[in-house]
Amino acid sequence: MTTTSPKTMSKRDPKSPVNGGRRRPVAIAVIARGEPYVWLTGGALVLAVAMIAGLLGLIFVQGFSTFWPGEIVLVTSHDGKMTMGEVARSASYELTPEQSEALTAKQRSALGGEASSRRRLIRSGNFDLTSTHFTWISDFEVAAEERPEWALLLERREWGRFYGLPTKFIIDDQVAATGAEESWRRYEEFGDDVRDRFAEAEGLKKHELGRISADREEARLDLRRAELADGKDSENYRNASSSLASVEEGAIEQEAEIFKKIEQLELENTRYRLVLTTASGEQQEIPLSQIVRAVPANRLSFFGKVSSYVSRWREFLFDDPREANSEGGVFPAIFGTIIMTLLMTLVVVPFGVLAALYMREYAKAGFLTSAVRIAVNNLAGVPSIVFGVFGLGFFCYIVGASIDDIFYPEYAPNPK
Repeated sequence: MTTTSPKTMSKRDPKSPVNGGRRRPVAIAVIARGEPYVWLTGGALVLAVAMIAGLLGLIFVQGFSTFWPGEIVLVTSHDGKMTMGEVARSASYELTPEQSEALTAKQRSALGGEASSRRRLIRSGNFDLTSTHFTWISDFEVAAEERPEWALLLERREWGRFYGLPTKFIIDDQVAATGAEESWRRYEEFGDDVRDRFAEAEGLKKHELGRISADREEARLDLRRAELADGKDSENYRNASSSLASVEEGAIEQEAEIFKKIEQLELENTRYRLVLTTASGEQQEIPLSQIVRAVPANRLSFFGKVSSYVSRWREFLFDDPREANSEGGVFPAIFGTIIMTLLMTLVVVPFGVLAALYMREYAKAGFLTSAVRIAVNNLAGVPSIVFGVFGLGFFCYIVGASIDDIFYPEYAPNPK
């Protein structure tokens, strides 16, 4: 049987009773090993992941519910004012002393002596008539509330949304239908054809006229290249000049035909107009060519709401923006981002790999190598949006503005 001498035990455990020492307390031993900090780091990581998941969930819920069609409410205030629109959100708030003193007797009665109230943000639209898109309405201001069956939401190409009740349908300046139901039926009859003609006219403007302009510009640039290369007395310049004249002549003829077709399409679309009555009693004639989508929100079935929801998502993903990028789609931004990413990948990846191999295997220590390494570390550690904002501010607003001031002083903010 093997035994351990007291001397050996003393070497193995300096704090053993053999050499007069004391054992380290458990709490101190745990702290010394760093276990509380491990748990603290793990808890912080779990909290961060939970916060990120919550934020993504909030974005998901808010984003995917944005395009779901809501009901249209007609709210009548105690003072007789009527507001029609969709409820965007609601919130509670405390009334200030000034607001409390300004309340009418009916509003005080509806408030019931409370110092707080709930209010709703109504998306009332009709900006061309009211100069506002939203209206706050507190509960104590409401005298009556209803959901009109035939209330319509019109998403327009200009001036944003419009809310109202359909009253007339006009064809060639003649009233073709009256009443909400008959006017809506006529809109459904002609609406799709009007949108198709509008899309055709826009396609002619964007693609056909754009192609003609590109041909004309290319011929003009060829003439300029010939002038710079051989001079105006050269045969090359005369051929380019003749080609430009031929292109201009053909472009004029083609443009005349395209403009004529566009005029016919737009003239046909101007025949149809829908008349709506707003909550305040005003009547507004809206050409069908200006209507992107008409939604009878209070008459939609579940499948009708799903159809409208899908239609709005399709527009958002595949159409061009309108109304100063506040409505419409984001397809140009998505397409541009994808193309830029692909092009930058094709260009940057080969140079990046070659530069990394050179820096790692062949570059000698020195000032230039150190500077490049620092630059690479900065690029890797700083978010790209920071460099983007810096580039926008420096190159566009400082360098670009200076160039404009030098070459175009007449357009400078403070011309000398």
